[in-house]
Amino acid sequence: MISVIIPTLNAERDLVPTLAALVPGVTGGVLRDVILADGGSNDDTAAIADAAGCVLLAGERDVGARLRQGAAQGRGRWLLFLGTGSVLEEGWVREVGTFMEMAERRDLAARAAATFRLSRDGYGVAPRIADAMSALRLAMLGRPHPGQGLLIAKPHYDRLGGHPAGDAAERRFIGRLGRSIHVLRAQVRMLGTRSDAGGL
Repeated sequence: MISVIIPTLNAERDLVPTLAALVPGVTGGVLRDVILADGGSNDDTAAIADAAGCVLLAGERDVGARLRQGAAQGRGRWLLFLGTGSVLEEGWVREVGTFMEMAERRDLAARAAATFRLSRDGYGVAPRIADAMSALRLAMLGRPHPGQGLLIAKPHYDRLGGHPAGDAAERRFIGRLGRSIHVLRAQVRMLGTRSDAGGL
């Protein structure tokens, strides 16, 4: 079972499609809870959380601290970190379920992590170039863009010490994982309106 942690900060516009894409995880029986690690939003984030049945944790502005707090509150054995505006595409439940089952069966959960293939929203050449650069970075360095999402077993996350403090917390934590991140076939679409101010 998965706990989804989403850092939020005045991101109501992008939060709704991100949460809507998680519904198949509920019906598919893989999603345990969704935690919004909020940095003090003054928009409708709290109302959206209430309507969607999410846990809203009001925390510090520091995104690393909020992500650690969200992970600590998660009740699932696996953690899925997503950004507002990162929308999981069709098929993600099956892909995630297969990966978790394989990792558990082969006793790899203590060191396994996964991400999704990235697709940026929008038309024209610029989004496709950005997608290609992200894919190249992942192939060469083994480091996905934070907006691609990160699936990791909670004991593995805790053993690594969780996200560090600071605005670059996501990138720095991904760096700790080295080249051990598996790329799932399912895509995550990053909306053009998405802002990094809220976290990922």
